[in-house]
Amino acid sequence: MFDVKPSKLAGCLELQPKVFDDARGRFVKVFHEQAFAAQGLETGFAEEYYSVSHKNVIRGLHFQLPPMDHVKMVYCVAGEVMDAVVDLRAGSPTYGQFDLFELSAAKANSIYIPKGMAHGFCARSDQAIMVYKVGTIYSPAHDAGVLWNSVGIPWPTTEAILSARDQSFPSFDKFASPFRYE
Repeated sequence: MFDVKPSKLAGCLELQPKVFDDARGRFVKVFHEQAFAAQGLETGFAEEYYSVSHKNVIRGLHFQLPPMDHVKMVYCVAGEVMDAVVDLRAGSPTYGQFDLFELSAAKANSIYIPKGMAHGFCARSDQAIMVYKVGTIYSPAHDAGVLWNSVGIPWPTTEAILSARDQSFPSFDKFASPFRYE
């Protein structure tokens, strides 16, 4: 169904589905319950949504706090982004570290992000559409983040466009993580 490429962050995976291109266009199966279960991945996604971003928009670094923390699967269906995942799990050998991924409609790849990690991305194309599947319902009371430029991520722009919310998150060094590495 798909190839799995581990990242340097335990539990965070890049997934490459089989892509079927022909004269009509393209067909991509991004989720298959049995294939995910066979890999030990979450299969019970509670919500799915998408965002549309212009070039140089940075969204992140977002997560939900326990008990509403969730697994997240993200992929780009139009354009391309540089995706970033940060390990927030206290006790993890990669705590505070990040990994970067190039997601694009052309590659049709996705990132599986376990609980306890922050996620963000920078749109590299004129427009990028990102789809998110998450394991819990969005809870405003548990919505959180860390400052986008506080963990050393080499964002691919010097002209970042950010929301006021994303600019107001605490820096990583001021974040007291409720997440634990297991």
